[in-house]
Amino acid sequence: MGQEIAAAGFEPRDFAAFRARLEAETALLGQTWHAGGFSDTGPMAGFELEAWLVDRNLYPAPHNQSFLARLNDPLVVPELSRFNIEINGEPQPLAGNGLAHLETGLAASWRRCVANAHLDVDTAVAIGTLPTLRDRDLTLANMTPSNRYAALNTELARQRGGKLVRIDIASAFPGGGHLRSTHADVMLEAATTSFQLHLQVPASEIIQTFNASLALSAPLVAIAANSPFLFGKALWHETRIAVFEAAFEDAPVDGTERRVSFGSGYLEAEATAPFAENLARFPPLLPILDDAPLSRFACLRLHNGTIWRWNRLLVGFDPDDTPHLRIEQRVMPAGPSIIDMLANAAFYYGAVHMLARRPLKVERALPFAAARANFYAAARHGLDAEVQWLDGRCVPMRAVLAGLVPLAREGLDRLGVDPALSGHYLGVIAQRLASGRTGAAWQLAHHARYGDLFRLTAEYLEHQRSGAPVHQWAV
Repeated sequence: MGQEIAAAGFEPRDFAAFRARLEAETALLGQTWHAGGFSDTGPMAGFELEAWLVDRNLYPAPHNQSFLARLNDPLVVPELSRFNIEINGEPQPLAGNGLAHLETGLAASWRRCVANAHLDVDTAVAIGTLPTLRDRDLTLANMTPSNRYAALNTELARQRGGKLVRIDIASAFPGGGHLRSTHADVMLEAATTSFQLHLQVPASEIIQTFNASLALSAPLVAIAANSPFLFGKALWHETRIAVFEAAFEDAPVDGTERRVSFGSGYLEAEATAPFAENLARFPPLLPILDDAPLSRFACLRLHNGTIWRWNRLLVGFDPDDTPHLRIEQRVMPAGPSIIDMLANAAFYYGAVHMLARRPLKVERALPFAAARANFYAAARHGLDAEVQWLDGRCVPMRAVLAGLVPLAREGLDRLGVDPALSGHYLGVIAQRLASGRTGAAWQLAHHARYGDLFRLTAEYLEHQRSGAPVHQWAV
């Protein structure tokens, strides 16, 4: 959800001043692109992992304030709700042992977080949506005390004209029924946690890499799905997708795109086009000005942080202050285990590298409408989805993934990743695919057998603590 801000309420003059500054920064960003002013550093990889604090009864534990005060780690920060936290990874070059360094860093942070949570008689769990979450947990009383979150809630409600946020999700499973619920605030977002990957590539490669990332979104959701339950109902393999989009529902300016969406199209000639689209389509929510020069793009970055495309371009800076563009791939949920998440990362980094270098560009082989339809089909049906792929045919998702695993291996080889690491991580993906046991599939099978979401959550925790990949988990 981004950086803290200094105020929780705004006047019309604040929005006017912010808009003027945003226009100037957006223009400068475009000029920087045309002048070749973005960094050629890369590939660099990083991550953000959102997680849950849960109490001894396996309910959400709203204790992140005491948790964070004790931990005092700049890489572990609050999230929207008092029962969520976010762990950040130090960026690493992909070549050599970069993926192993990411895993080592995440494992060390996770051990500290679990030990620290125990001091509140809680624990931490990485899972897309907590199966024991109740509708009544998502109240403003459980919002992390933060000007940013309070302001977001106020401004989103104002832009909705005070209308309630509505969940209306039809189950993808036979006889699964419908979930309908209403919320008055932004707290619905707290029902969703993710494992977000960052990828910085040279500016000359960003357009094709971003477009490849869009195409890969559906296979990534299918192989990584881990969020089938919400408020006691089995809905989609990755219900988190539908919930997050509902949480920030607002009336789209042009009838096509909302603040949380798959986006409006592939990138074409200008990598900075999404930022111009942000300016044109989305009214600011957090009109905070500071004294930074235009070249720091402070307002543009703040505004971009309130528009949650599933694949999002970010502006950052290299150590020498050269601006860079990087991709934030947001489609994958948290969990099931650390090895599973790093395997997902390896699969993404290798496959996106190769798809970005196809002789026939991804955007010519797969229409954007098809990539978007694939994404929602994968969220609903997981590995059982049928999708249109790069040859124009409609094929089973399992067949798509079977072709992508060796492609990802080739991509990691070309990136200079240690072959032993590539084999280790992609072997996890291959075995998950062969067994059909994603995190969502394990949860659904467990519930079908026992019908008890508390037992499910307890045994999920035990398996996660074991460190074993999900395809090895017994039901």
